[in-house]
Amino acid sequence: MATTTRDRLLEAGLSLLLTHGYHDLGIQALLKQTNTPKGSFYHHFTSKEDFALQVIDRYMEEVQRGLDVALGDPSLTPLGRARRFFELTREKYRQDGYLGCMLGGLGQELSGVNATFAARIEACFGEISGRIASCLEEARHRGEIPQDADPRELANLLLNCWEGAALRSRLLRDPGPLDRMLDFTFSAATRAS
Repeated sequence: MATTTRDRLLEAGLSLLLTHGYHDLGIQALLKQTNTPKGSFYHHFTSKEDFALQVIDRYMEEVQRGLDVALGDPSLTPLGRARRFFELTREKYRQDGYLGCMLGGLGQELSGVNATFAARIEACFGEISGRIASCLEEARHRGEIPQDADPRELANLLLNCWEGAALRSRLLRDPGPLDRMLDFTFSAATRAS
């Protein structure tokens, strides 16, 4: 629960950036929604860009918590833990009305026009992929995926497929593309081992 003005602004920013994107994010609408004076916004953030970058950092805190929960579940196999992360993410998307991944949305909107956002978003995807790759390395050692598989490459492929499915899910406002991506990818991984 947001307790400080900065926290309230960042929490509102999560929803507004997901819903409206960066270019349609109005600072006035943000201030009105959070009942915050304009001076308070600029006390905490130097610009709209600084604000959006800090919202990305806040979003990544949520993603890291999801990774911790899923990848740290000792009741699941390593491959099961990797799938569980995507299932938990799908549930979050459902709660948000299938608006998809904020990183993917902002990446599509800004990566071609703003190098700062492109670098930050790619770094975030790298963090996620790295965590999944560690889990897939364990899956490789346990024989769940082929011994000659490259866990980092597989993690990147999973994330890339997921982001494409998230876009389609957003377009359709339906979990179908996410479900089919998970079923296909994880059944293919176990058939190959």
